[in-house]
Amino acid sequence: MREYLSFYIDGQWVAPVHPATIDVDDPRTEHISGRIANGSADDVDVAVRAARRAFGSWSQTGKEDRLAVLGAILAEYRNRAGDLADAVSEEMGAPPGLAAGPQVNLGLGHLATAIDVLTGFEFDEQRGSTLLIKEPVGVCGLITPWNWPLNQIAVKVFPALATGCTMVLKPSEVAPYSAQIFAEILDAAGVPAGVFNMVFGDGQGVGAAIAGHPDIDMVSFTGSTRAGIEVARNAAPTVKRVSQELGGKSPNIVLDDAEFAKGVAAGVKVMMLNSGQSCNAPSRMLVPNARMDEAIAIARQVASSVAVGDPDDKSAIGPVASRAQYDKIQGLINKGIDEGATLVAGGPGRPDGLDAGYFVKPTVFADVTNDMVIAREEIFGPVLCILGYDDLDQAVQIANDTDYGLAGYVSAADLDAARAVARRIRAGSVAINHAFDIAAPFGGYKRSGNGREWGDAGFDEYLEVKAAVGYAP
Repeated sequence: MREYLSFYIDGQWVAPVHPATIDVDDPRTEHISGRIANGSADDVDVAVRAARRAFGSWSQTGKEDRLAVLGAILAEYRNRAGDLADAVSEEMGAPPGLAAGPQVNLGLGHLATAIDVLTGFEFDEQRGSTLLIKEPVGVCGLITPWNWPLNQIAVKVFPALATGCTMVLKPSEVAPYSAQIFAEILDAAGVPAGVFNMVFGDGQGVGAAIAGHPDIDMVSFTGSTRAGIEVARNAAPTVKRVSQELGGKSPNIVLDDAEFAKGVAAGVKVMMLNSGQSCNAPSRMLVPNARMDEAIAIARQVASSVAVGDPDDKSAIGPVASRAQYDKIQGLINKGIDEGATLVAGGPGRPDGLDAGYFVKPTVFADVTNDMVIAREEIFGPVLCILGYDDLDQAVQIANDTDYGLAGYVSAADLDAARAVARRIRAGSVAINHAFDIAAPFGGYKRSGNGREWGDAGFDEYLEVKAAVGYAP
């Protein structure tokens, strides 16, 4: 039973101003696995004051000082990798292979990327007699979700540190254990007091206080579009910078060519990763109508082969993270059936043999039309919708007919054809044949948010640009 009843503020573990706790479920068993302190606006205020005091000195450090701190974090992160993996498995049910692999390693990868970017980053640029100076934006409020907890913390904390910002982190109360260990890592690495602060709590009590705090200069939020709208509303009176990475309903256009079968199979596998709990999941697969039957057969075979809840199977998926998420997914699966989509695999209820835990059957719907609820709303579970198209113009039109624009995918043997389609998809990132680049900018169009994270683009979110005119003769 884990108990994390303190916050990390000003280089120390401190008790809440108003003692209160939140129970944390283990989604594999539906039993309470621990509890965390539940913060308030008063705790946020204490943390912000610490971050403001530390900003004066940390913002003036040079690259070498910041690189030394990031290097120390890297060593401590590696030392605690096993603890981080255990925490992720317990808080969100990730199978051991996923927890120790992508869940932990993405955080490590973003740290290594931040070190690499900072090493070559230029904070000053001479343009004629004007010097452009990139300065840290100030005290940052960082609000992160539960689905890829370490990844989302890493893409905010490490660029903020590298650019000279100080910060207050609110991790998800659904998946707080890995954040606790993350804070312990930064403490052990010697991050100066007040530079990094962490307050547990829910969105109403802590998230809203961060977004609205007058002495926070920038808030970076990852989560649902609904919650992102509330963050923006709370931030508006103080005119602070708001960076948001929100929901998605990403299209995956599979072209009619020699690798059609491979493209369909890959799309199903990627969709099921992390139990479908990825904002950029390829949840709408677009295939030629003439090959719909073939796509259905492939998707049924691949989805039916996905193991659920088997800790010894490295390709298995775990439960979804919470009862609320499970109930939402079940409701949308039933909605798809009611709307008349063809249920190809999976369906309502838990997989056979699993009587407890928030496990969802790997589910595939075919003959989906883009006006159906299951094609419009983000399901955030292992549920794939297959839609048909007659030609590529129609495929692109369907792909772009969404409120979201976080990601897109194109699967094809013909690289030139895939490139042409990728250019036409309105999304912040488009992966050809499921390529991956940890240094590429990540963020969305439309209701998927604003701003970019990852790589050098992630640094820009935490920098102001000052023009020193007449700086040089």
